[in-house]
Amino acid sequence: MDKVPFLSIIFMMISCLTGFLIPVILFLYFRKKKQADIIPFFVGCLVFMVFVLFIEATIHKLFFITPLGRNIRENIIPYAIYGGAMAALFEEFGRLIAFKLLLGKNRDKNINACMYGAGHGGFEALAILGFAMINNLVLSFMINSGSLDAVTSNLSGYALEQLKFSANVLITSAPYIFLIGIVERIIAVAIQISLSVLVWFSLKKKYLFLTALFIHFFVDALVIILAGIQIPVYFIELILALLTVMTALFARKIYVEES
Repeated sequence: MDKVPFLSIIFMMISCLTGFLIPVILFLYFRKKKQADIIPFFVGCLVFMVFVLFIEATIHKLFFITPLGRNIRENIIPYAIYGGAMAALFEEFGRLIAFKLLLGKNRDKNINACMYGAGHGGFEALAILGFAMINNLVLSFMINSGSLDAVTSNLSGYALEQLKFSANVLITSAPYIFLIGIVERIIAVAIQISLSVLVWFSLKKKYLFLTALFIHFFVDALVIILAGIQIPVYFIELILALLTVMTALFARKIYVEES
């Protein structure tokens, strides 16, 4: 079997470290520079874990084993609508519940909206970039050491196909691909903080919650569609960056007006 390029492994390590540093840097910035409270950060982490990694992920697993779920997954537009809607509903309602029920005592500082977003987006970066790259690194070391065959010999069916597919992606992907995740997470954190600001002020202006729902749905659905029709990843990230800048500017305008 071919091996994973050394440069790819280096870039995976850089991305992995970045995934762990993002939440730390965000926490220190909003705590030290902006005097935000500590609690909103960890509430943001908790909401992402419960609403996304547990509840939403469980529903996906149960739904996609049904005939309807399999049919939706095989059709790009229904899949984009489903994915965008689920992400928007669970994350934005998670924010709303957190702001109403868990952070009532912290609503005297509007910067806590950003601190919550830092926790929410920061933990997402840790889970998606940090832990994912650890898995990639482990698999890469197994491939390059020749020990992967011992694992594949004990697998069959779908599990074997998935492992072979993952190994092939690591071997054949250009090394720079493993750095794009850093750009993606920075963009994602920025939009998570922006959406947190919109939902924070939606307790005063109700339309902002619907705005956050729509933005989240649109961005996630668009990414699924663009990836599904095999648009180059760097072009997708450029579109995401532009949408994020627009969302951030709108959120900043609301923040300044309401503060």
